Amino acid sequence: MNITLNGQPKMLNCIATLSELLEELALNPDTVVIELNTEIIQPDAYDTQTLNEADSLEIIQFVGGG
Repeated sequence: MNITLNGQPKMLNCIATLSELLEELALNPDTVVIELNTEIIQPDAYDTQTLNEADSLEIIQFVGGG
């Protein structure tokens, strides 16, 4: 399946949900915000929100610092 992730084309194999994508990218779901096709997805929906061909995702990761 081909998607656009943060403005870049990405090919996904055997990834069906946002949770699986975050696991593949080694991202902690507690430290990200995901926008799927211009809609912010609530973290409690990551396990059930499926990905489809040509979806566009933006993943913003929070980092600490100072």
